[in-house]
Amino acid sequence: MNLDYKKEDFEKIIARIRDQKGADLSMAEDLSIAVMNLISLEEHFFFTGEKTGNSDYFETSKEVRQIRKGAMEKLVDHHEGETWCSTKHLLAGTMRLIEVANRLQAEDKKDEAKEMYDRAYKLYSIFWALRLKLISVEKKKDGDHDAKNSGDWSVEDITNKLADCCSE
Repeated sequence: MNLDYKKEDFEKIIARIRDQKGADLSMAEDLSIAVMNLISLEEHFFFTGEKTGNSDYFETSKEVRQIRKGAMEKLVDHHEGETWCSTKHLLAGTMRLIEVANRLQAEDKKDEAKEMYDRAYKLYSIFWALRLKLISVEKKKDGDHDAKNSGDWSVEDITNKLADCCSE
């Protein structure tokens, strides 16, 4: 899967996204954060149900799951292969890495926290690349150049440009 894009191809990517009724990404960005939190709620209700032995928590988790599925349907409209589950797990992984980074930050382990934040953003960027159908299936060949040093756009660069929650 190719996660790097030539800068000169960026305008083509922008045009493709606008054609997909995906030009306003701020609402989708908010929805993606909501999905992350809903996944966390599902997990918390599961663990609380197990720890307390109160099966009502499992029913609450089931209700939260239905809300999360509805939100996911607004984010991922085409269920190609494992895309639905992949995007869900990318968002879940993003949220967990942010949680770990926040704890490291609170413990004043800033370098470790930064590394976790970077990993979380990488996952979040891959989510956007999948959602916007920017990822190609071709595998990167051994010896391919480093995108950061070649003038290419990474998925993080594209996310920085497209998913700007402050643009309204």
